[in-house]
This record gives sequence, structure tokens and C-alpha cells, in this order.
Amino acid sequence: MYAHGGRRTRAEHDAATVEIGYAPAGAAFAAAVLFGAVAGPALLFPLPQLPSTVLLRLGLALAPVVLVARVVSVLVHFRRESQPSQPGRTNPDS
Repeated sequence: MYAHGGRRTRAEHDAATVEIGYAPAGAAFAAAVLFGAVAGPALLFPLPQLPSTVLLRLGLALAPVVLVARVVSVLVHFRRESQPSQPGRTNPDS
């Protein structure tokens, strides 16, 4: 990830900034979609009290879990991809 003696290039810095911004935005979208899929029927249709409560609580419990898991997975994946596969080599043909 670091070029020229350990300093980041502008492109590497920009890529890290984009990934840091993408991770929470994409995670929030995924959590919202999951909440809508799980709790949506309880909000849209007149359901009995128990199923409605269960769906709402399940949606409220799963959404933050998905949010955190997605942020962590995106950032870990980005970190893993940005490291060179062969440390010390600067040219893939060397």
C-alpha cells in the first residue's frame, strides 16, 4: 500500500478515503434493506400483536449487527487487497 519508502501516494490516499466513506454508507443501506425486509410486513400489514412485535424486534436487533459486520468486512477486505502479495518486489515481472 505504501510506495516510495513508506509514504502513501495520492491515489492510495484517495482510495483509502473512498473505502472509508463507502463502508458506512453501504452498510447503512444494507441494514436499512434488511430492516425493511424483516420488519416491513409488521409496519405495512395489520398483523396480530405477537408476530408484529417479534418482527419489529428482530429487525431492530439484526440491522445493527449487519451494519457493523458490513463495515468491518469492507475495511478488512480493502486492507487485505492493498497489501502486496510479494513483499519487497516492486515490479510484478521481477
